[in-house]
Amino acid sequence: MQIQAHGRIPADHPSLAGHFPGNPIVPAVLLLHELLATMQDHWRVAPGPIYWSAVKFTASLRPDEPFVMTLQTRDGGQIAFTITRGDTTIASGSLRYPVAAVACWDREQ
Repeated sequence: MQIQAHGRIPADHPSLAGHFPGNPIVPAVLLLHELLATMQDHWRVAPGPIYWSAVKFTASLRPDEPFVMTLQTRDGGQIAFTITRGDTTIASGSLRYPVAAVACWDREQ
């Protein structure tokens, strides 16, 4: 199952204060937080342990820039993801939830 979600981190987000003043970029951890929130909202995955198999950041994101998160479920609770801005990949990787937490993935919403 695959989902896509669109996002934008507003320039007045509290996490940006002090994060390169005068030349702000969105912290990587905030993008990962948005990714997890999207998973929990769409698949109703309960908060719990997450195992990050791989995460690679290849470009930065500025406040107010739109981005797209694409998530693809795999066997064994694996999720592959990309975060892009237009044709530019900002981040990619995979993570795993315990199998019991993802039993709802294949249910119709």
